[in-house]
Amino acid sequence: MADDEPLEHSPTESTGEHVSVFLDAVVAWLAPNASGTYVDCTLGDGGHAAALLTASSPSGRLLGLDADANAVRIATERLEPFGDRAVPVQANFRDLANVAAAHHFRGVDGIVIDLGLSSRQLEGSGRGFSFRREEPLDMRFDPNGAETAAGILARADEEELADLLYEYGEERRSRRVARQIVRRRERTPLVTTGDLVAAVVAALGPRRGRIHPATRTFQALRIAVNDELAALDAVLPQAAGLLAPGGRLAVISFHSLEDRRVKRFFVGGGSDAPLRPLMRRPLRPDAAELARNPRARSAKLRVAERMPPGQVAA
Repeated sequence: MADDEPLEHSPTESTGEHVSVFLDAVVAWLAPNASGTYVDCTLGDGGHAAALLTASSPSGRLLGLDADANAVRIATERLEPFGDRAVPVQANFRDLANVAAAHHFRGVDGIVIDLGLSSRQLEGSGRGFSFRREEPLDMRFDPNGAETAAGILARADEEELADLLYEYGEERRSRRVARQIVRRRERTPLVTTGDLVAAVVAALGPRRGRIHPATRTFQALRIAVNDELAALDAVLPQAAGLLAPGGRLAVISFHSLEDRRVKRFFVGGGSDAPLRPLMRRPLRPDAAELARNPRARSAKLRVAERMPPGQVAA
């Protein structure tokens, strides 16, 4: 994670309205056509999906997945004008292959995966994704999922917590934070965002620069709760296998843990479904993008193309 990266990435600064990152770039790189088929693995508020459906008018179709039922409901309303060209589904993208088969999407022309949180998740879900407001420490994308962040904080021992914070949050002072969490939970459980922020500040001190001291801890817990890195590792080969020859996969990441996995997969040629990276370095937000959406500053876009059968990337 970059030193200036905030926890809240992808939305606008002051409202709950989501601004899709790299919207124009995703459309340009996927180059939708009027009879193409597309998949948005992280539907969110439907921004990328709506843009791809508009660009593939009049006959292009899109399958959209999101683990969050509320996001699917909002996106379904937004995509209603596209009729049956849009197929929103509540599902984790780690199940992409099964969902695509169930809805008869195969040999698709383009896939987008935006790994950022939406504004509604940060500012309106009440699930504790952000340390900016007092909320329960839930952090599950799917509220019917398994363990919450509060559950992890209650059961994990000090060593496990320290390892989790170091691995998923790249928190260099993870042992200090873990020690403070364990001390505090011996007196009272940590059940709200405020409880966790207080523990981190007690361990690391107050904010001294652009980044809040709790940023990395919140990131680590969210990744652990939703098993995000394993899900990313699972979806990439499924997405590559779902593409038609010449089809393109666009992935937007927001911290180094994600980007390294995407880069390694693309450079490695996409496993059993051969891919060719289309850019030597990831695309970063330009001044215009940052003016629209300041929280996009840590975003990176990588794009790869499915090779024809029998060919491998040079």
